[in-house]
Amino acid sequence: MKITSLYIDTSVIGGCCDPEFQEWSCGLLKDFQSGIFSLYLSVLTDAEIQDAPDEVKDVYAEFRECANRILELTPEVIELAEAYISHNILTQNFRNDARHIAIATIAGVDLLVSWNFKHIVRFDKIQKFNAVNIEMGYKLISIYSPREVTTYGSKGS
Repeated sequence: MKITSLYIDTSVIGGCCDPEFQEWSCGLLKDFQSGIFSLYLSVLTDAEIQDAPDEVKDVYAEFRECANRILELTPEVIELAEAYISHNILTQNFRNDARHIAIATIAGVDLLVSWNFKHIVRFDKIQKFNAVNIEMGYKLISIYSPREVTTYGSKGS
């Protein structure tokens, strides 16, 4: 059976330190540590973590140990992210959100996982991201929250 590849954005890491999201973010970390999923991170995540509180940096170190790949911010990624912005899916103020989606799309991961319900994990936005992906010759991207993905926690299983 193929192991599902996941790209996580910074919100998932921070979720480990937030009581509202901790159960599922930490569950996802356990999934990566157990080899249930293949973890993809990026240099963008590395950069965003630099300004985070020490407790988030410590959690990130655990995710980093599990990472199968660290993805780069390539010209192709920047072009796709700018297409999301030019199609008015996100504004320039949220360029890094667009870049996370573009990184995951170009890497061909199975899922992008995020707690960002305003800009990323939203049905209408996902449809628009995928319309741009198709227009530009990329495959569709599936986007979910950690609660929907982790095998740990109170998901009713």
